[in-house]
Parts: sequence; C-alpha cells; structure tokens
Amino acid sequence: MSAFTDLVRALDETNKTSGKLEALERFFKEAADADKRWMLALFSGKRPRRVITSGKLRRWAGQFAGIPTWLIATCHGVAGDLAETVSLVLPPPAHPVAHSLDEWMQRILSWRGLDDRALRRALEQQWRELPAAERFAFHKLLTGGMRLGVSQGLVLRALAAHSGTDPGLLAQRLMGPWDPSTITWAELMAGDWSGSDAGQAYPFFLAHALEWPEDAAKPKLPDTAPQAWQAEWKWDGIRAQLLRRKGHWALWSRGEELLSAAFPEFALLGESLPDGTVLDGEILAWSGDAPQPFGVLQQRLGRKRPSRTLIQGVPVCFMAYDLLEHGGIDVREQPLHQRQAGLRKLVEAHRKAGLLRHSEALPFADWEALKAWREQGRAERAEGLMLKRADGPYRVGRPKGDWWKWKLEPLSVDAVLLYAQRGSGRRASLYTDYTFAVRDGEILLPFAKAYSGLDDAEIRKLDRWIRQHTVRQQGPMRVVQPQLVFEIGFEGIWASGRHKAGVAVRFPRILRWREDKPADQASSLDELKALLRLYGAQGTPPHRDAGFGGNAPPATGRLFDDQGLPFA
Repeated sequence: MSAFTDLVRALDETNKTSGKLEALERFFKEAADADKRWMLALFSGKRPRRVITSGKLRRWAGQFAGIPTWLIATCHGVAGDLAETVSLVLPPPAHPVAHSLDEWMQRILSWRGLDDRALRRALEQQWRELPAAERFAFHKLLTGGMRLGVSQGLVLRALAAHSGTDPGLLAQRLMGPWDPSTITWAELMAGDWSGSDAGQAYPFFLAHALEWPEDAAKPKLPDTAPQAWQAEWKWDGIRAQLLRRKGHWALWSRGEELLSAAFPEFALLGESLPDGTVLDGEILAWSGDAPQPFGVLQQRLGRKRPSRTLIQGVPVCFMAYDLLEHGGIDVREQPLHQRQAGLRKLVEAHRKAGLLRHSEALPFADWEALKAWREQGRAERAEGLMLKRADGPYRVGRPKGDWWKWKLEPLSVDAVLLYAQRGSGRRASLYTDYTFAVRDGEILLPFAKAYSGLDDAEIRKLDRWIRQHTVRQQGPMRVVQPQLVFEIGFEGIWASGRHKAGVAVRFPRILRWREDKPADQASSLDELKALLRLYGAQGTPPHRDAGFGGNAPPATGRLFDDQGLPFA
C-alpha cells in the first residue's frame, strides 16, 4: 500500500494544486492496476458503505490503546480528523505487515455483516499488524473520509496526463455505478462495461459564477456582445439526465445516482421518447403553470419508492435544457442553437404528457435588458439566470468560458451569534461553526447554522472573541454572550416544526460582520416570517445546512440578564 500511503500523505500536506497534481500523477505511474481502480472509486464518490461507525471506532481504539473515551473525544476535537486521531493514539504494531490498497479494501469488505464482537476482533488484529506509516491512510479507508482537497476533475487531469486520454472521454467512461471490486483496470479505461440496461449518462456540464462589478456596464465575459449569448432561467431543482436507449429509459442525477424508481411518473415520458435520446435538465416540483419552491421538492428527496399520496401531493416535471443525444448520435459538439432547435421539436411532440417542458431562451438586446430579467427572477421562482454561448458545444465538467450562472442576491437578515463549535480538518483548533438567532421580543431563537463567509483574519479575530466571551459550554458547543451581529444570507426559506423559530433556511452563509449594529437591533422573528410569507414553502428541509439541524441547544430567554449574559 506504499503508493497509496504516499499519495494520501502528500495530498494531506499540500494546499497547492500543482503539488496535488504531481502526487496524483506519481501514484498512477507507480501503483498496481488493482490499486488504481480502487483509488478512482474512493476519490469519485464510489466508496463502499462503511463497515464501522465513528463512535465504535473511537471507543474501540481508545480501549485498545488504554485511553479513556473522553480523552479520545477531546483529541478528536483538537485534531479534527478521526483517522488522524486513531492513528496517533494506537500503540506500536506487534507484527507489522504491509498490504496493498486492493488487499486492504478486500479485507475491509469481508468485514461486512460481522457482529460487533467479531468486527472488533478483526479490527484489533489489523491494529497489531498495521505499520505506523500506513495507519493514517488505512483509517481514511475505514472511515470513508477521503476529503483531502482533491476534486474529481483534478484526478481526471492527472489520469489523462498519465494515460494520454482526453479528460472528457475519461469522465464519460467513469460515469455510472461501476464496481471497483469486480471490474478490471483495462475494462474501466476502455469503457468496456454496462452501467444499466439503459446505459450511462454523459458527464454534466457545469457553469462558473458570473462576475459583474456594480460600476461596470458589462459583465466579465470572454465575449461581451449580447448576441453571442443565450439567456435562460436558472431553475432550483435536481439536475438530471433523462435518457432512452435500446428500449429502456433511465433518469440519472448529477451525482450519478439512478433516480428512475424515485420518480416513477417519468416512466410514461421516458418510454415515449425516441430511442437514442438523452436530455439534460432539471427535475422541478410543478403545480399548474409554475414551478414550486425547492422546499416543496425536498419532500420527494430520499424516497426510493414514493407513495402514491406523495406523488400526487408533489407533482414534478422535467425542465429540459439541452439535447445531448439524438437518434443514437452524440450531438454534444453541435452548437447550442442547433441542439436547442432539436430540443424544441422534441418537447413540442411530448408536451401533452405534461411532464416535459423546455427552458425557453429569454430575449435581450443589451445588458440592461438582461439586468431587468434578473430582477424578475424571484417572481418567476428561479434562483437566477444562466448565460450560455449560443455557438458553444456541451462540454464536460466546469471549463471556463461557455456557461455562466448569475444567481439572485440572497435573502438576508441580521442575526445574533449565539453558539460556536470548532471546525474540522485544518480548522479544528478554531471556532468556525456558528449558530445564529433572531429576536422574538426579548427572546433569542436559533434559526440557522453557518460555516462560511468570513476570511481568515476575521475567523481568527472571532475565535479570540468567542474564547473571551463564553458563558458556558454544553458538550462541544460554546454559548457566547449575545453581542455580535452578522448579516446572514440564504437561498430559500421554509416553515419547519423542527426548529424553535418555526423556519429553516437553505445554504445559510455569513455575508458580513455587522460591527456597526448592537444585538438589540438585530432582525426579528417577524421579519424572518415576512420573508417566509413572500418566498417560502411548507416542508421539512432534509439537508444539514438547512437551519442548525437540531444540533444546537434551544435558547429560550431574554436577550440579557442583570449581568448582561443570555438566559437559556
């Protein structure tokens, strides 16, 4: 496993893209084919299901090392990485034996189905054999946490440089549910496998955020002539590809998950499409003539086989953006306007089903007209605009130049910092996870947890303030004096019985530190609910980033007591 161990160590020790790319290329050059296929699976979201929970691993490692559980938990909080924590506390191996990545993965997979006693016995035997140099990489495999700052695109760049194959072609070959324990490296590189009866989707084309300075008359684009671009709404749904091949239909998500069973109403549409058709688009909750907020669609997420009541209660449609395959021919290299012409004909022929719609182009003669369209976005229940080069092909991944997204300004409120937790990884020693509240009379009610938006200097400054103004600690949470106000932005808002404030928000982040505003001037619950009435939806948000997810203790008191501390 030396090549993989060296790779994990190198990736963990550098923030430079060039350094990561060099480490990846070196691995592909030195590693055995079996190890390379497992590495691709681990770094492309095809990790096998975990065989042990973090709690058991932490507890058993502490007992094996003779360290109290509370001390292991404290070390984990400081290190910020369970794999690193366990690797550091284990005693030296009694009989070190090196293994390849493939051997370790086959061994870990063989532990599936073991009861706790057998699993612990097998794990302890590995600890007795595990060379010190391989501990960190092994525990990364065991925890499934291969978050080392490496994107799938970077892995494909390194593999392309090693193999001499186009990155786009590699991405297409690696799409779908291939099994690293059964497929060979040669089959994988040749694309010689079948993901399903309906075949695999194409790699998705993703957009870059559009930059348009406030004092500029034009956006920052490679071509600033309006006629070179097509504008359309950026809808807020589930990105997907709907395809029909060889008499079978399939619905694939951008995350390479097969959604056909989760949205069975698309069977009628999928089976009626011409054979050899692939559409790129968005699954939207749809009622009447309008899309519904994402909060409505969330009720369908995570349901592998939804009930008839749910299907009828949350109807959906497929909003088609692009035509990728027509008559069995890959048309992605055709210019966008040509693909759109074919798409319009296809949608028109299937409009009666009510399940297929076309994302129409928005006419604009100049950039001021485009701004005017964007100002209507929230009324259209869109999350912004898309700009696509009219003569551009459908590319792979996120290349810069042809597709741009211009999102609406976020909804926002001024909220009071109430709780803080340590971050993870390189931020494990700093308090970087924050819970915010709004005022309800003299009571503070938590409504969102935010992790991003501050620069490094602000994070360090806030970390010092949190340590100096902690009222008490509740487990890993610090309750702080409710004095600081931050503007919190979010993409959507929902009514939620899970949260004391009665609302939850989507993608909350810090827009700015309001050092000019005292806590008693922060936004109220009434202001938050006014946004809910205007832009919200009913539903329970399933995402961790939708509100604070129930992790924070409830705050139910006046803003300040006689000592200036928060009641709780």
